[in-house]
This record gives sequence, structure tokens and C-alpha cells, in this order.
Amino acid sequence: MEDLRYGSAAGRWVLAATVLGSALAAIDATVVGIALPAIGREFGAGLASLQWVVTAYTLTLAGLLLVAGALGDRYGRRLVFQIGVVWFAVASALCAVATGPGMLIWARALQGVGAALLTPGSLAILQASFHPDDRGRAIGAWSGLGGVGAAIGPFLGGWLVDAVSWRLIFVINLPLAALVFVMAWRHVPESRDAEATGRVDVVGGVLVTGGLIGVTYALIEGPAHGLTPPAALGLLLVAFVWWERRTAHPLLPLDMFRSVAFSVTNVVTFIVYGALGGALFLLPLQLQQVSGYTALEAGIALLPVTVIMLLLSSRSGAVAARIGPRLQMSVGPVVVGAGFALLVRVDEAGTYLTEVFPAVCVFGLGLAITVAPLTATVLAAVPARHAGMASAVNNDVARAASLVAVAVFPALVGITGDAYLHPELFSAGFHSAVLIAGVLCVAAGLLSAVALRDTPCPRTTAHHHCALDAPPLD
Repeated sequence: MEDLRYGSAAGRWVLAATVLGSALAAIDATVVGIALPAIGREFGAGLASLQWVVTAYTLTLAGLLLVAGALGDRYGRRLVFQIGVVWFAVASALCAVATGPGMLIWARALQGVGAALLTPGSLAILQASFHPDDRGRAIGAWSGLGGVGAAIGPFLGGWLVDAVSWRLIFVINLPLAALVFVMAWRHVPESRDAEATGRVDVVGGVLVTGGLIGVTYALIEGPAHGLTPPAALGLLLVAFVWWERRTAHPLLPLDMFRSVAFSVTNVVTFIVYGALGGALFLLPLQLQQVSGYTALEAGIALLPVTVIMLLLSSRSGAVAARIGPRLQMSVGPVVVGAGFALLVRVDEAGTYLTEVFPAVCVFGLGLAITVAPLTATVLAAVPARHAGMASAVNNDVARAASLVAVAVFPALVGITGDAYLHPELFSAGFHSAVLIAGVLCVAAGLLSAVALRDTPCPRTTAHHHCALDAPPLD
């Protein structure tokens, strides 16, 4: 156990390694959406294949995130982090040389495994390495710099797609991964959780991952093959809950869900981030295929969201600390929903400033109102010893919601097969999708108003941000 100081050279090296490592996973979760039209054109792929390019990554990341955190606690956080970086780099190389949609989908699934291994370790390393007096500043810097990385990613990805090829969004991971590995090897101290005992719940990890795969397959492929999604929704996920109740060392302590605040906040997370994932999967396609944006223009379209989050999230957290989460978690999702509803104005004729910019500004304001109190409520709802697990569960809920939404939204609004190649048909479906997303967010706000209490949230020193694919780890 180290006690690094924030201003020391050793502390800066550790912070740099963890920021770059977590940025690899966060950026790849968002930047691929910008490249989907180019990938579809090169491979002649239908929308289902493009859905799998996105969901394959999220599947393995969401399914293995808790397992990876447990592995790091027991066998060494730096070791698991480095394995994740190497795994991620190899998978990125496979993505870059993919010869068809099938190979790209499998490579993306492998990439998600690497992301799962390195993501929880980055924050756990900071928690274990820094002096308690400097830990908050280190986590705040990690969070803020991660937000900057999330903003740069789509911009850089769009430029690479336009200037050279979509393949470069994966190639660029290789030198970054090499740099992160060397930095971790030379400068990051090893740490473990001395209280972590027993075996890692691999069975639970297999069951939850298999359950998510079954759900996703039924929802994406079901309409084309006559499958009934409800038949695939239950078995492995029910088995996962049963197993977690009987095993001595569960991957997911189900007792946490006895807290009303914890359960309600995770339901709100699922609804809001499901709406977010479904709408933002379709938005880059709408901008490029219907509105005529280049990949670069589509990549920077959401930049105001990140700027607003970085400017306002800390203030939002401070307000929640004074008055409690209920008001912000009631109003915030409604504002997010209003932003989604404004996206119905995006068509083939309008400009960015008149159609997209107002919507993303309202949308970003809603997220800034919502995310910080949401995260603080999750952490405050469980005993302090379970805070890390509570945050990990909330992140997994958000990723699972996005996963399901990307699978459901297109079929729900009639966008299947090669519909994304037909602007009028796709645009009509997109408008329906963002309205559905808006209604879901309003429902989440109403649920918060009814079910949450006005207990002030504890103050946190981290600066909350949202990288658009999940809430921040705290």
C-alpha cells in the first residue's frame, strides 16, 4: 500500500497511467458509433450487424466488469490492469484488420473483455495508491481528464474516418496501449484487498454474461428469425439471481437491493441510460445518412454535452449535498427527455445551430442536473464498505440498459435490415425513437419524485462527469 502525494512525480505518473488506461475503454465505447456508416458501406452490412458491432463490446464489458474487479482485488490490481491493456490492444488490432462484419463483431467482443479487465482497476489503483488527504483530488482529476478524453474521442474518430479509414480508430489504440503498459509497469505500485477472501465468483460471471448474450440475441435477431424475445429473457439471468443467493462469495451482494433508495436509483439509471443508449446509437446514423454530415461533423455534434457536464456537474453535486437528490433526480430526467424530444426536428434540411445544437444543450443540462446526485445517492444508500461495489453495480446497470436499448429501439421504430440506407424511412424511425426516449426519461423523473426521499447526499470530492455510455465510477 503506497501513500503517494498528488503533487509528486510518482503520483503524476500513476494518475497519467490510470487516466489513459480508462480513456482507452471509454473512448472506444463511444467513437465506434461515428464510424458505423463507413463500416456498413465497406462491408455491405445491415443494421443488425451494426448493432452487434456496438453491443458485442458492451456485452462482454458489462458481463465481466464485476468479475474483473474481484480478480484485481485478489490477484493484484496492477497485474489485472496490465493484462487488460494488452488484451485490449490485441483485440483492437483484430478489429483493424477485420475482413467482414463477423470478424469485427468477434473482435469487438474480445475488446470488451480487455476493457472489463482494465476499467475497474484504474480507479482502484488510485484508491489504493494515494494518501487519504490527496485521494479526492486524484479521483477528481481522473474524472475530469476522463471527460476531456470522452470529448476528444468522437472528434478524433470522425477525423480519422473522413481522412483515412474507420480502421484507424482501432489502430490508434496500439501505441496508446503500449504507452499505458510501460507506464503501469514502471510507475504503478501493486495493490490487493487484504480482506478479499474466497474464490472469485466465476459461475456468476458466466451466468450474467450468458444471460445478457441471450437477451441481446433474441432482441436483435428475433424479428428476422421469428424468435420470441420473452422466451430468451429469463433462464440464465434467473439462474444468476439464484446462484448469487446461495453462493458464499457472491459476485453481486443482493442484500444491497433491500435499500429502497439504491433500488429506485438503479431503476432510474436503467431507464435514463437505456434511453440515452438507444437514441445515441441512432443519432450518428441520422446525422450522416439523412442530414449529410461528415463523420467529423457528427463526431463533434455532441461536444456541448461534455462541456456542459464538465462545467456544471460539480455544482450540481454541491446542490444535492445541501438539499438532497429528489428534486434534481425528478427534474433532471425530464430535462433530458425534453432534449431528446427536440431532436425530432433533425432532418435533411436544417442546420446544426437551428436543429442539433439546441437539443444537445438541453440534453446536456439535464444530464448535469441528474448524474451527480444519482451517483451520490447510490453510494449513500449502502454501507461505506460496499461503496465500490455499489458504484460498480450502478455502472453495470447503465451499460446493460444501453445494451438492451441498442437491441430494442431500431426494431421498435421499424428500422431493420438496410433501412438506414433509405433516408426518409430511417428519419421517420429516428423521430419515433427520440420521442420514446423522451417519454422514458419523463417516467424516470416521475419515479424519482414519488419514490425518493429528500435526505441530503454526502459531499464527495470527485468531479462527476458522464462519458455518455455510463455514469462515472466513484
